[in-house]
This record gives sequence, C-alpha cells and structure tokens, in this order.
Amino acid sequence: MSLENMWQIEDSFYAQGYQVICGVDEAGRGPLAGPVCAAAVILPKHLEIPGLTDSKKMTDKKRRELFPLIQEQAVAYGIGLASQEEIDEINILQATFLAMERALSQLNVRPDMVLIDGNRERDFGVPVQTVIKGDSLSANIAAASILAKVTRDNLMMELAQQYPQYGFEIHKGYGTKAHYEALRQYGASPIHRRSFLKKFYGEK
Repeated sequence: MSLENMWQIEDSFYAQGYQVICGVDEAGRGPLAGPVCAAAVILPKHLEIPGLTDSKKMTDKKRRELFPLIQEQAVAYGIGLASQEEIDEINILQATFLAMERALSQLNVRPDMVLIDGNRERDFGVPVQTVIKGDSLSANIAAASILAKVTRDNLMMELAQQYPQYGFEIHKGYGTKAHYEALRQYGASPIHRRSFLKKFYGEK
C-alpha cells in the first residue's frame, strides 16, 4: 500500500468537511496475560512516514524505528491500557473500548472524526467510523497500531523480568506451546487473564 493510498479514507472525510481526524487501534486482545493497549493518533494532513502500514506486517525493528517518529510528528497522540483485572471483570471487548477511551482522553486536540480499526463501534462523544483492516488502509490507524503494539510489547518485556518463568519477552503473553507448558508447570501468575484460562483449567 503506497503512502498516497494510506490517506484515501482520511481524504474522503476531509472532503466532507472534517478537519481533525484521529485513528485508533489496539494491541493485545488475544493474549492470555497482560493488559490490552490502545492508541489514538492525529497526524498532520498527508504526513509522509516512509514504511507506514499495519504494525503486524512490520518487523519489530521497523516498528521501533517509526515509534518515536510518530510521537514527534503527530499533532496529538494518547495511549491507554485496560488491565487483566478489568478484562476479566467486563470482558475483552469492553476492556478494549475502555483502553480506547483512555487513549482518546489523553489527546490535547479534540478530533472531529475518529476512525477505529475493525467493525465494532462505540460512542466516544464524537463521530466514529469503523474501518475493517483499517491498520493497512488508514495512515492514522496504522500509526496508532504501531504505538499500541510497541507500548504493549515493552510492557510485556518489563513483566517478563517480574515473572521470568513464562517467557513473556518472547511471546508477549500469547498462547504459544511454551506458554501453555509454563502454565501447566507454574500455574497462572497475577497478570494472567483468568477468563481466558477457564477452558485450559477446565472451569465453567
């Protein structure tokens, strides 16, 4: 996807009169441990960040190169988390929206349109448009996906030092074979999502 194409969705809203467009994306909906992280980013109109695309299609090295560039060049950005306790209490979808709300609340510029990756909509008090595969179609969502992914990866690497037996620095909490083996051997840690492990432990 060329940089020009990454602005097509935004351009359609600029043409409708929207001025301040924010992209929102999350990282960490699927893992068995740790928080879910969301980021909200408002980029300057048609800003060119070479290599900007869906964070999942990038190497870790490339994401880390773009992370400070996005922070430096964004008009505004915010990063929000929802903890594993909150995920267990209100479910992963609602916790993801909570993390998004927290990210949006950190913006020091109010957007007049919010583009959210995916197909689930939530009222954030401003116009919202969901965009399926938005992280590879919208520059603002792609930037948000990078901030969310790198922030969460860093957090899981910090948590790996507290709980070295699980290998969080390698799988970031996702359900790999090695992660399940560690759960069998050591049981769940305080940062595991109990609601994600019910089947594993045979709970109802």
